[in-house]
Amino acid sequence: MKNTAPLLNTVFIILLLIFYLQEGTPMKKGTIDNKTDHELKEKIGQMILVGFRGKDISESSEIVQVIRNVKVGGLILYNRNISNPEQVKNLISDLQTYSSIPLFIAVDAEGGRVNRLGSKDGFVDILSPKELGKINDPEVTKREALKLSQELKSLGFNMNFVPVVDLDLNPKNPIIGALGRSFSADPYKVVLHAQAFIEAHRQNNIITAAKHFPGHGSAMHDSHLGKVDVTKLYKKEELIPYKLLREKGMLDAIMTAHITNRNIDKNFPATLSSKFLKNILREQIGFNGIVITDDMHMGAISRYYSFEDSIIKAINAGCDIILVSNNNVLKYDKNLPYKILDIIYKAVKNGKISEQRITESFNRIYEMKKNFKIIKSPE
Repeated sequence: MKNTAPLLNTVFIILLLIFYLQEGTPMKKGTIDNKTDHELKEKIGQMILVGFRGKDISESSEIVQVIRNVKVGGLILYNRNISNPEQVKNLISDLQTYSSIPLFIAVDAEGGRVNRLGSKDGFVDILSPKELGKINDPEVTKREALKLSQELKSLGFNMNFVPVVDLDLNPKNPIIGALGRSFSADPYKVVLHAQAFIEAHRQNNIITAAKHFPGHGSAMHDSHLGKVDVTKLYKKEELIPYKLLREKGMLDAIMTAHITNRNIDKNFPATLSSKFLKNILREQIGFNGIVITDDMHMGAISRYYSFEDSIIKAINAGCDIILVSNNNVLKYDKNLPYKILDIIYKAVKNGKISEQRITESFNRIYEMKKNFKIIKSPE
């Protein structure tokens, strides 16, 4: 009887090769998919800018895990994160240490009554926009803004949500006029002082975000609390600061307003409206920089839309960065950044948001970080 062992061995090897080739294709495909998913999630992470708790951090801090796992693009500091200059400087330095992609570190430091960096805590004191508008000397405005931007740079901030370019059209406006946050009711005067503010920040490599598009100055109500309808109050000149500053090349980023104007969009507030953000801001005004939402936890959004729906609508409308303060003491959610990532990721997978829309925003964010030397270019 012939020895059939060599033949059987050959057949076994052939069958084994067929098995691995058949199995190998999906394994390889799976690896590619995992890599693609990982890249998609990293892009989405860069679109998230959130608030957090704590004045110092360690390896085990919740926000450190968020930085590592969600790879958020940025963080915003509020009073709950701030004690004094030395503490803030150490906190920001530590936050950046844990991030593989350098973070936007943002703050609301307008001067006057809206300034998270209060003089009582040892930070510089600068005049309010209303006071600067009354003095009406752009050089004075620039000197004040330089004091602020120099301090921001020394502390490690790289983004400030200024200048307010809302027109002071309604002194009864509880969130703009009543707080002295506007330079003037005159749009051309607003442009002069806003430009001085932006130039001073650029001198110290601080990104600015003009706000609140398309204009919150004529409103009667506060969008932190609920719906703000400016249909009968809004003036076309509220767009002038955005048009002129864009023409001068002075707009880095823009923050949206959660205002409703049914003459423009009968259904959605500006933050969720492509008619405002694509038709007016992108196409008519020609702005191609980063669009940042105002806080998505504000009542004008959260009381009328689900969290998931509002995020999807904002991105599809043209927003590049989703800002969520997570600043409600009673409703603080340590898992919020994970939820935002999950909402956007699933929306892309389900076809509710295009991957191209994510890539557009990611590219804008990456370019901004490169232009402002947050991400160091290879030498």
